[in-house]
Amino acid sequence: MKIKVQKDKLLKALQKVSNIIGTRSTLPVLGNILFEAEGNTLTLTTTDLELRITTKIEAEIEREGKTTIRAKKLLSMVSKFIGDFVSLDCNEKHHTKIECGTSRFTLLGLGAEDFPALVEFTPVKRIKFKEDELARILDKISYAVSLDDSRKVLHGLLFSVKEGAFTAVATDGKRLALVEKMLDDFTGADGDTIIPLKSANEIKRLLEKEGDVVIEIGEKQASFETKAVTLTTKLIEGNYPNYRQVIPASFSKQVDIPTQLFISKLELVSIALADNSAFVKVSFENNQLEFKAASTDVGEGNDFIEIEYNDARVDVSFNPVFLADPFRHSDADKVILRMNDGYSPVAIEGGEGFLYVIMPMRNK
Repeated sequence: MKIKVQKDKLLKALQKVSNIIGTRSTLPVLGNILFEAEGNTLTLTTTDLELRITTKIEAEIEREGKTTIRAKKLLSMVSKFIGDFVSLDCNEKHHTKIECGTSRFTLLGLGAEDFPALVEFTPVKRIKFKEDELARILDKISYAVSLDDSRKVLHGLLFSVKEGAFTAVATDGKRLALVEKMLDDFTGADGDTIIPLKSANEIKRLLEKEGDVVIEIGEKQASFETKAVTLTTKLIEGNYPNYRQVIPASFSKQVDIPTQLFISKLELVSIALADNSAFVKVSFENNQLEFKAASTDVGEGNDFIEIEYNDARVDVSFNPVFLADPFRHSDADKVILRMNDGYSPVAIEGGEGFLYVIMPMRNK
């Protein structure tokens, strides 16, 4: 394989695919990028056996071929090269000479035949989103996934399709985040799919502000394809718990809350807490929302914001991080908080189909 490629294009491609490369793989080839040069296209692929990322760029190809090159070393080099073009010349032993400007390197690689082959799958459903729309959905819920839970199904995000409605859900058993929307472009069977959190985070990282992403879902795998990149992931097998049963059927109280002011006050008062396992007490009374935090080894703090609330006083305590998350990830100016009392689940609605349900903390 012998090619010449624009340095900036190569760098962007390397950045797209290198993020999933681990440091402790038992298979040395998993630390490498698969390079495939054919026609005028250079294809770069990485995998950790659960997740596979592929991207293509234009290149001047003098000699077609395939090889694998150490991902982290190549990325470090290209990011520091001074020059417009990078030349790669790989011999039959998979030693690749790399040149850019006045820089000359040789990296020892492994044969392309050692690289895990793509496992083909048959899609049973196909969904099309705008890239920025899917990125927003993932951003609004992915923080609610917990990898500490022993239930493997909760280590991922649920993608559920029913009668043309799409629901994305994440929960750790203490809080629940979901986004619902009607699908404009969908074919296939209704059903549930669980996307691993690592895969969801990679998808979110790779999505652009413009363009479309096509999701194809099979029995055990799914692919996400944009103009720039294709990501294939294994799915988490199992049945996701009935998340709707934790959402109260009705609420007796409702409050409009300014998003940025709320998060600013909450973060400020939380400084008085010793750690994130402590709680912030939030009180609703007389058109005020009051924040109180105290810890024996730091001190205490309180603050308030003006709201419209004339109902009975409600005192409710929350994990401050869990309470802050939906506000941090909301792009709405105001959210609606719904509650019944200080001990029942509280719901936060942020527009565009977003719902967050959080359990209050019970304190002595």
